[in-house]
Parts: sequence; C-alpha cells; structure tokens
Amino acid sequence: MKLKTTLLCSTGLLLGLSALPVAAEEPRAITAEDYYDMVFLQDLTISPDGTYVAFIKSTVNDDKRGRDRTLWLSRNGEAPVQFTSHKGESAPLFAPDSQSMVFFSGRDNGSALYQISLTGGEAKSLLSLEQGSINNLQWHPSGNTLLLNVRVKPDVEDLREKSDNSETKPDITVVTQAVYKRQGGYLDESRSGLWLYNIAEDQLTSLTGQTDWNESNASYSPSGECIAFQSNRHEQAHDGAFHSRVYVRCDDDDNERELHSPEGWAGSPVWVNDEQLAFVHRADNYAAPSVFLIDHRSGSTQLIAETMDHGPSDLQYHQGALWFIADDRGSRPLFQLSLDGSGYQRVRGVGYSLSQLSTASNHTGLVWVEENEVTAPRIRIASDAQASAHTLTHFNDALVASLDLQPYEVFTAENERGDVLDVFFLPPLDQQDGQTYPLVLNIKGGPGGMWGHQWFPENQLLRARGYAVVFVNYRGSSGYGHDFAMQVRMDYGGADYRDNMHALAAALEQHLWIDTDRLYVTGGSHGGFLTNWITTQTNQFRAAVTQRSVSNWISEAGTQAFPPLSMKVEFGGTIWENYDYYWDRSPLKYADRVTTPTLIIHSTDDHITPIGQGEEWFFALKANDVPVEMVIFSGEGHGLSRAGRPINLVERLNRIIDWFDRHNP
Repeated sequence: MKLKTTLLCSTGLLLGLSALPVAAEEPRAITAEDYYDMVFLQDLTISPDGTYVAFIKSTVNDDKRGRDRTLWLSRNGEAPVQFTSHKGESAPLFAPDSQSMVFFSGRDNGSALYQISLTGGEAKSLLSLEQGSINNLQWHPSGNTLLLNVRVKPDVEDLREKSDNSETKPDITVVTQAVYKRQGGYLDESRSGLWLYNIAEDQLTSLTGQTDWNESNASYSPSGECIAFQSNRHEQAHDGAFHSRVYVRCDDDDNERELHSPEGWAGSPVWVNDEQLAFVHRADNYAAPSVFLIDHRSGSTQLIAETMDHGPSDLQYHQGALWFIADDRGSRPLFQLSLDGSGYQRVRGVGYSLSQLSTASNHTGLVWVEENEVTAPRIRIASDAQASAHTLTHFNDALVASLDLQPYEVFTAENERGDVLDVFFLPPLDQQDGQTYPLVLNIKGGPGGMWGHQWFPENQLLRARGYAVVFVNYRGSSGYGHDFAMQVRMDYGGADYRDNMHALAAALEQHLWIDTDRLYVTGGSHGGFLTNWITTQTNQFRAAVTQRSVSNWISEAGTQAFPPLSMKVEFGGTIWENYDYYWDRSPLKYADRVTTPTLIIHSTDDHITPIGQGEEWFFALKANDVPVEMVIFSGEGHGLSRAGRPINLVERLNRIIDWFDRHNP
C-alpha cells in the first residue's frame, strides 16, 4: 500500500432578560433508555447532478417495538426537510435527470415502488408485486426503464399475479441443499434474478430468465447499452462454494458474456466507462483482495491493486479514480485507488467511521455518513473527496451535547508474536484520585471486522455506571493487514484469546487504579465464544456476560447457517475428519473448570449461533454448580444488539450492567 500522508441567535425584549447569561446544563451520564431518542440514517444517496441528497431517517416508534422510517430531502446543501408523510419509506433513488425519485413504501399495507417529483406533489405507485421481492434497482440512463434485482420462485411467470393459495397445505419447509437457512429464517427455492421494468408501458420482463442461480450487483454502463452483474454458477454454488464471476449483457448481443478473471471470487463490478469495468477478486475465502480493470469487449485485463491489506467496500468510480471505504486501525476512512496501478491512499476520515458513500455521476459532489465514539451518525457533504466537508444533519446534536461522553484513550501492547495491538480504553465517569474502580473487558465479535471509532453507546454506558472499559482488535480482525487477519485461522481460543489477555494486562499496567479483584468480561458472537473460553482458562474475572455465544463447535457445525463446505475451510475438515480440533476448541469440554458467575443472553431466532449454544452452556454451568442465569429474547435474531426491537435492545443493555452491579462489592 502506498500512503500519502451556526450559531443560533435570538432576541428578547421583555425586561432585558435576553442579556442575562444562561447557565449551560452540566452533561449527564448516558442511560440505556437514551437509545429511544437516537436518530439513525439509512439509504443515503445524492442526485446525479449533485443538487439533492435523499436519505431515510430512522427513529424509535411509540410502542418501542419498531422504527419509523421517513424520507428526507436536502437541496443545495441546505437543511433537510421531511419529503413524504408516511413512516414506512426506504431506498430512495434519483432519476437520471435529477427531477424525480423512486422509493419503496409500506403504505397501503404493502411494500410497493413509488415515484415522486422533486418539485412536490403526491407520490404515485409504479409497481407492486404479489410474488417476489425487489432487492435492488437502478435507472437506465434514459430514465425510461428500471433494472430490478428480484428474488422470486423459479416457476413464477407473472410477478404481479397472486399465487393460488386456495389449497390447504401443511406448514413445512423442504430442505435439499446445504445452504438452506440464513439469519432471519429458512430459505426456499427462490432465486435472485434480473428484471426490466418499462415505466411508460408498465411492462415487467425477465432479463436472465428462470435461472437456478442468483444474480446481484447489477448496473448499467454509462451509456446504458450494457449491464454488468455477478453470479455464482459453480456446480456447488448451493452447497456454499466460494465462487463468483462477472457477466455482461449488451444491447447488440442477446447473450451474456462471462468476463475472464482468475479462479476464485470475482464481484462488485464498477463501470469506469462504456468499455472498462473494475472488479474485486479473492482467490479463496482467506485470500487478500485484489482489484482488476478489464475491457469487457477485448478482454484486456490490468491488475491495479494486488493483495490489498484493506478490504474495499462501497467501491465506486468518481473523478477519474476508484474510491472505497475500509477498516483501518479502528477507523473506517475513505481511500482513493488510482487506475494506473500506482497504489491507493487514505483521503479522509481517520478517527471516524464512514459509511454509505454516494457520489454524483457528474462528479460534482459526494456524501457519506460519519460517526465516532462521541459523534452520533451524521451526514457530511463535499464538492469532491478532498474538499472541506459540510455537516448536513444535526438530528443527534442536542442529545449528544446533553451527555457526558469520553473519547477513547488508545495505547499499544505487544503480543508474543511481536504484533502491535491497539488497545482502546475508557476510564469510569467521575473518577476520583485515590479511588479504585472496576474494569470490563468487552470482546468484539468476528473474528473478522473491527471495533474502534464508531458510535457504540454500550461502552459509554458501562463507563457511566462506574466501570472502566477496555477492548482490542485481536488477531483475526480486519484493518491491521492481511497477515494479522489470518493469524486466528485454525486457532480459535488461541491467538484471539491471548491478544485479549495482552490488552487486559496492558490496561492494568497503564492504570494502577484499576481494582484487580473487580474485573468483568463480556462479548457477543465470537466475543461470546471467547467469553466462555476465557472463563474456562482463568478465574480472574468476578462475573461474565456471554451473548449469542458458541459453547460447542460440534453442535454449532450442524445447526447454524454455514454449510459443510464453509465449516471444512474454517476448521480444516469435517467433524469426522478433524474431530479433536472441534472438541478441543469447544468451551463445553472444559466447563467443569468454570467458577465465574455467568449471565447468558441468547435469542430464539438466532441462526448464526442458535439458541442451543446458550442452552448447552446453561446446562453445563448448572451441572457444575456455577451461579448462572439465562435471558432468552423471543423473536430476536443474531443482530439483537444492533437491530433488535428497541425495547429488547435497551433491556439487553440494562441486563448486562445489572449483572455486573450484582457482583460488584
């Protein structure tokens, strides 16, 4: 990698009181219930001419069991206004002429596609499907046609015709393929194909036909003459084979063409011009990404970035270069990738996490969502990627200003391999000299991904209740180079465990006021597995909260969403081929060593770490006379902590801290 380095005024007349100073309220401690007042931003997009910005404002609804999603619009960087009245809108997309937009709406008790003029007026319904669901869409440059990605059963010919449900049928799901469920439920035989919708003629036609494959990431070339998309058509695609290819269909050729790429996964195609596309390639699940540039007609290919240490997301072409967002040592900054192969560089965003990058097709502007540990999500807009940025939204400003929040202290530790670890630390609120305080080791999930400068009130909440907090991006995490991310492979409970203990030791050495008799541990998903694992390896912690965890890799392998092919890659073979590794790295094997009082948080509809994992851990701790409780969230899935029903999300936060408080003398 090559790195280069409102003021509001008011007047008062009554008795001159406006001249008196107004005492600012002291910031207060954050509570779990503050989540109900937070605003989140989704589906951000900028119009092709750079004039308008549209987004969805998400807020907790009155019964605290759902979220209202309203459509907002900003013109020329001005303060945004709510643009439609309904509370179930999503996915706005501007027309090529920047005079109207389409969006999905839940009005009329459904989810239909609507169009509205940007000058105002009523939205009109364009398309409502009786069968199938639209996953994504893009405008043809002419503005006459929409390219739709629709998930539908293969025998459906008319998406707008109701299915015949007159026959009484049993409530069953028939499973024949290894990939048969995902977070959210069981999969059926539906496939995600490409369709064209002619707006003027109200005509819907299939582009890829009744295929047995799934197509995704479809987009028009700048002229609209060609469509690029990706698809996994490997013979073991439905068994979980890591594979994908990029395909192109053009108006002058009814047949789709597969673009040449090395073996493995090729996807995320991005048009650079009418002849060239960029795409991302990985040789296998664990290979570092590379980016290629290809002429789709001649097949001429250029490698422009090889074995990258950063995994590009939101990849797009803008102002003569490729742009992407990636994890980077606790931040998620914006990167620029040159087309000439000279490398890529950070552009902006260090100390923040950026997301939802959207660029104007005429290269006049770009927008993104930005946040960090003391900055709630906000939209920023700039004329180009390196220009100064303007904050477009201020929904969370008043709430954040009222809270006592603390930026992370970041220091380093070194593990036994010599890797430099970034250790993120929060001191407790209202810390007093000469006093000792408890500390929570909070373990991130993954093992991929990264924590750092993100809006993550959970750690601030622990701080507010008198706990210091420490976390680390342990080996396996992204953002620290490809080699670092690979170190946890075939070593679950090894490198990842040791790095967390190195971070804890560094925090204790850095801050002598931490009470070593009042140490606590929590984590979710892979962090939940590590929480279980840690309590089998040490009795150093006074209490633990394990969330959506794995306790037994043998039963996990047979009940979660990942198919046998994926587990063979992850664990070096099947259960029968490598049984000892599965069992030796299962906390359940060592449950008779645990003495730490443990709260188990799990959800009934979790298909990544199914509820049985929590139940097995509860049984094991009960059988070994360990103080244990289990809190089961009905109807929630693996994403409870981020996207669960607000009332349950808040309850989870309070349960974690209350458990620690009960074991905090």
